[in-house]
Amino acid sequence: MDLEISDRPAGNKRTFNRVARPQQICIFYQEGRCNRDPCNFLHAGEPGTSKKTGANGGFAPKRSFHLQEDAQGPGPSGGQRRNGSAKWGRGGLGGRIMTDERQQKVRDVVCNYWISGSCKHGEDCKFLHSFVVGGDVTFLTLLAGHEKAIRGIVLPSNSDKLYSGGQDGTVRVWDCQTGQCSSVIKLGVEVGCLLSEGPWLFVGIPNSVKAWNILTSTELCLNCPGGQVNALVVGNDMLLAGVHDGNILAWKFSPISNSFEPAASLAGHTKPVVTLVSGAERLYSGSMDETIRVWDLGTFQCIQTLRGHTSVVMSLLLWEQFLLSSSLDNTVKVWVAMSSGLLEVTYTHNEEHGILALCGMHDEQAKPVLLCSCNDNSVRLYDLPSFSERGKIISKMEVRAFQVGPGGLFFTGDGMGELKVWKWATQAS
Repeated sequence: MDLEISDRPAGNKRTFNRVARPQQICIFYQEGRCNRDPCNFLHAGEPGTSKKTGANGGFAPKRSFHLQEDAQGPGPSGGQRRNGSAKWGRGGLGGRIMTDERQQKVRDVVCNYWISGSCKHGEDCKFLHSFVVGGDVTFLTLLAGHEKAIRGIVLPSNSDKLYSGGQDGTVRVWDCQTGQCSSVIKLGVEVGCLLSEGPWLFVGIPNSVKAWNILTSTELCLNCPGGQVNALVVGNDMLLAGVHDGNILAWKFSPISNSFEPAASLAGHTKPVVTLVSGAERLYSGSMDETIRVWDLGTFQCIQTLRGHTSVVMSLLLWEQFLLSSSLDNTVKVWVAMSSGLLEVTYTHNEEHGILALCGMHDEQAKPVLLCSCNDNSVRLYDLPSFSERGKIISKMEVRAFQVGPGGLFFTGDGMGELKVWKWATQAS
């Protein structure tokens, strides 16, 4: 705010009067980076106020609609279906009441010098020497080998191998029994994403998708003009790829030719497609054009465009009948279908930093948890649907890749190429 020096005498003191600032739009808000509340400038779309959209919590949707009605285990990683009318936000169904001790742990600060390996205080340091804040998650081990950022991690069903792909142009194969890298596939180009479906491993690279059948060693290359393939998903028995030019390409497997045949090209996004998720014959795509598009996989038509975010839509997640989206505008939005059949925002969760990736899983007590990776190099852990914070994971660089494993295990891949293994603590209550 501006300060104006008053000419009126006040002893030896000078008095200051606030000067009303003109109602200008906050440029940081327009870029999705304003973290002031209240802010001295206007946030677009909210005349006369600087409060952020959705900051006051959620409300019950008018009508439930199961986005994943055809999926096995409708939660983020299976589990029982909950009441579709559950409220989001603190106090919602399924929330945890954090003890004072846990709240204090969540407020702890990790020592940056310890992370870089240069803290000289040791046990006397007043900051936390741990990658975990809170007692619900345990760090198990580091799988070292990638030289650049990890962009995908997959654990194929009924396999004892873990696969990771990175910007160093390699896919590494890890033995789940020993934790050792058993082989390295050198592609020579940046890996944008990985996907495992049945016996197939798919790798998104510039202008194509590499496909390997890990049972028969069959190798295929699917032509994908338009630049880097950033996202892959299987929906309605088709492989779908989100490409840098904004298109989404679809292939259908042909058992006759033992190959993937082009099925469709979905055009609509004006900038690169960053994330894809599918369920109940619907495809949901997030893009750098700040929109989410909903596609009918039977007709390949876009049936709705969601415009709730003000920056890049980085990640999408289906949880029961809800669609969760995250963005660099510092928000996670929860969408649900109303009586009209169209999706609308039912809750907005605000963070202080941009949100890069979402992952849903269950803890050791089968409670649904959201892993929320932020660009301050942290992963926030939240109970669903309450968004009660349970702690956070600290990384040396931002986490862009998640993979859920059996028995409470999960994996993270960060911008330094570090692949870490974590486990939910059995004493979680």
